[in-house]
Amino acid sequence: MQIQVVKSKIHRVTVTEACLDYIGSITIDSELMDAAGIVPGERVFIVDNNNGERLDTYAIPGEPGSGVICLNGAAARKVQVGDIVIIMSYGIMTVEEARDFKPSVIFPDTATNRLIK
Repeated sequence: MQIQVVKSKIHRVTVTEACLDYIGSITIDSELMDAAGIVPGERVFIVDNNNGERLDTYAIPGEPGSGVICLNGAAARKVQVGDIVIIMSYGIMTVEEARDFKPSVIFPDTATNRLIK
């Protein structure tokens, strides 16, 4: 049997943009993507701490170091600029693999969406 397990998590970043006139996805500062182990095109789940919305889409890399978190397309209607969100991705693995697996979780500065060093 295989199960879905949290693989990557970007905990509490601030939405900087919401762009309705775009095909879809979420643009994430590529430094955050790299640090969390999220690859371009990967399915991600977004939880909005301000309004309780939950949605899924795919990740596209934004300019490194920019702090960009932009919900695009229809997802732009689910958030407001300034909302705090959590971005997660899941991996599929066996129960045995999951017992020893350690997800990649990062905690950026919520004010700047940059990695805390």
